[in-house]
Amino acid sequence: MTPLIRERGVSVGQTSRDIDVHENVLRKWVKEFGSDPKQAFPGRGQQKPEQVEIDRLRREVAKLKAERDILKKAAAYFAREST
Repeated sequence: MTPLIRERGVSVGQTSRDIDVHENVLRKWVKEFGSDPKQAFPGRGQQKPEQVEIDRLRREVAKLKAERDILKKAAAYFAREST
């Protein structure tokens, strides 16, 4: 898509009609590709490093919350048991 627009000089409007994508979306894609080609289209295994870290931290928070909840239940159980 970008080679069509940048290298061959096909207009964004024509390309958007050819591939059935809204012209504004295509312009955004071209802009993102121009600013950072390696990180232009995250997803499908190409996440930005910041997003990878955020995902890792979210998984860690979920794990820690689950562990905390288990410990709370265990403490409540043993508190009842000792009385």
